Amino acid sequence: MVRQGIRAILEVEQDFDVVGEASDGPAAIELVERVRPDVLVTDIAMPGLGGLDVALSVIKRVPSTHVVVLTMHLSERYVVQALRNGVVGYVSKDSGYSELVKAVRAAAAGRRYLGPPLSEETIDAALRAAAGDAQPDLYESLTAREREVLALDAEGMTAAQIGQRLSISPRTAEAHRAHVMEKLGLHTKAELIRYALKRGILREEHEAGG
Repeated sequence: MVRQGIRAILEVEQDFDVVGEASDGPAAIELVERVRPDVLVTDIAMPGLGGLDVALSVIKRVPSTHVVVLTMHLSERYVVQALRNGVVGYVSKDSGYSELVKAVRAAAAGRRYLGPPLSEETIDAALRAAAGDAQPDLYESLTAREREVLALDAEGMTAAQIGQRLSISPRTAEAHRAHVMEKLGLHTKAELIRYALKRGILREEHEAGG
């Protein structure tokens, strides 16, 4: 329903053509590689692979595609990470539809757009502060496959289910899970879920069992 609503908003604009939609992160990456759109609109919390990782993969694989994030997550940490991953547009879901249209149009032209209540000055200052932070981001040590396993594991999938979803064996899924836990310094499933929530990989309804 959300995707249909976004599609309806964008299709009203005569200079926009909506060329596809995807239900999860890996599908979004595959779609972009196949269709090569000018702009991808994504959320942060997505099944399979978070929107920020989708953005990073898309920008590496299809540099001509510009990414706009439409999300409820407005903290500086999320915005800064999105911009560091190459995102050019960041819009709140609480904004009017015109903000999304402005962001998509700016992204198509290769310009950055931060919708209200975000401030260019505040975010630029946060970017400079992040650039000077000497603390390494352990998440960056994960491979693309390990990030997928992390997201699916946090959603509650078993090794067999993860294996089926990613077309790998359950044993391989277990190995990836062990590597994730080791690299991130996590020891329990609860710690993994808290990490995924904090990172924006997991939506809160999954933690509540919804």
